[in-house]
Amino acid sequence: MTPLRIGNASGFYGDRFDAMREMLTGGELDVLTGDYLAELTMLILGRDRLKDPAAGYARTFLGQLEECLGLAHDRGVRVVTNAGGLNPAGLADAVRKLADRLGIPVRVAHVEGDDLTHRHPDALAAHAYLGGFGIAACLREGADVVVTGRVTDAALVTGPAAAHFGWTPDDHDRLAGAVVAGHVLECGTQATGGNYAFFTHHDVERLRHPGFPLAELHEDGTAVITKHPGTGGVVDVGTVTAQLLYETAGARYAGPDVTARLDTVELTQEGPDRVRITGVRGEAPPPTLKVGLNRIGGYRNEVVFVLTGLDIEKKAALVRDQLETTLYASKSRPANISWTLARTDHPDAPTEETASALLRLVVRDPDQTAVGRALSGAAVELALASYPGFHVLAPPGKGAPYGVFEDVYVNHGGADHVAVLHDGRRVPIPPPHDTLVLQPDEPIEPVDGPPPPESLPTGLPTRRAPLGLVAGARSGDKGGNANVGLWARSDDAWRWLAHTLTADRFRELLPETADLTVTRHALPNLRALNFVVEGILGEGVAAQARFDPQAKALGEWLRSRHLDIPEILL
Repeated sequence: MTPLRIGNASGFYGDRFDAMREMLTGGELDVLTGDYLAELTMLILGRDRLKDPAAGYARTFLGQLEECLGLAHDRGVRVVTNAGGLNPAGLADAVRKLADRLGIPVRVAHVEGDDLTHRHPDALAAHAYLGGFGIAACLREGADVVVTGRVTDAALVTGPAAAHFGWTPDDHDRLAGAVVAGHVLECGTQATGGNYAFFTHHDVERLRHPGFPLAELHEDGTAVITKHPGTGGVVDVGTVTAQLLYETAGARYAGPDVTARLDTVELTQEGPDRVRITGVRGEAPPPTLKVGLNRIGGYRNEVVFVLTGLDIEKKAALVRDQLETTLYASKSRPANISWTLARTDHPDAPTEETASALLRLVVRDPDQTAVGRALSGAAVELALASYPGFHVLAPPGKGAPYGVFEDVYVNHGGADHVAVLHDGRRVPIPPPHDTLVLQPDEPIEPVDGPPPPESLPTGLPTRRAPLGLVAGARSGDKGGNANVGLWARSDDAWRWLAHTLTADRFRELLPETADLTVTRHALPNLRALNFVVEGILGEGVAAQARFDPQAKALGEWLRSRHLDIPEILL
């Protein structure tokens, strides 16, 4: 059977608008997917729907489709997207109206049942992460465009694959292979060189406009990750490894369709811009579905004071004392006040900006008044009464609402997973009859793969150098937690990394994690370690609990830290 060619044209809501056209015109495809949803996106769409009940979906998808629906129809490419967000039925209707206006005969179906907001009245949005079999049902019944709400990112690939190859929910290994391929595709150009740790090793010309990835998926669940000929970027074992580690944790990558064993993944460079994925084993899915709860946590405001030249610490202490005296004396003082001093200043600096440090004050409170007028009045009144050189990057405003994210879980039957076909028929999607139940701290059964590596010989000459010279990293967010995946590019570097970078050493290198729970997972097939840092992001990205609220650069901070590294690795 010929492989199924599945491409991706969006990694987030706001990704490159022209990508859909580029993917449809750049080469052969059977299915084109678009991932528009993230934890923060669901909150944004929820706020949109408060203003307009007919909203709640990714509007840019309609704009892209207006340009490209005819292309997709002419080329026989089916479009599968989670752009439906909080309102998949509404987006499906909008696509039908668009098709009628353009005179293009397409069959539009959608998937629903993820919305559980009615069970959580305190939430702005509560949506279960569904699997791919609703998508598969729509495609098997002839849909040209399938719109979903909250499904897992990989479901955009498992659904078309199950429909094309006739897979059943018991085909765990095949489904796991599709999940791994889907995870590589889901973030678009992160698989083709975007945000890649070793970007300087590639031709800069190729990275100016990286192409989007596609997977050639085979009936046995194996796949080749590639891109259209002549497009920018690069696909190699490193770029695919980086994306595999993104926003994952241990060896088991659990989803509603299957639990993919990341410790079985084998990557092979098959040729230029072609990486083959083989060996992936799957287990039954867990007995529950993840539900993401988004709610408004309160109001937030901030002001950034610029401290220039000498006595930076004294200037920071002065303005902090002045502000806190006023704020704590106020009847409407904020419930939460936090300060961060970023020493961006340099001694004897040649420019004023490089002579300056930034002192950030962030306030939070359930009452907008407490973070609005109370803060702006207190800060502005110091303009002529504080440290020398007083100024701020921008005056504080009224304060804006911020969101918080929480995971809860329901049994598979707790969500009414339904495929709504193009002719209006509703097809219920049954929950899996086989699930994987694990006991707390149950060890993972070993697989046939490389054993833990032996350490390098002792006594080798070392040099103090950045970790990033021998290890790549990619990091990201999952609710209030962050993960940092690191991989080595040689066997010797892996031997050193596996024995050197313990969870305790991780906490030493990143002091902001010193008091947090850090769990280390090893993936020897990928020569990789994955660290999960619990609670570093507070209540999630929308709460903006830290400078880097999605932990996107946490891995790069780790790579910049210095260790004693054997000289043979440098």
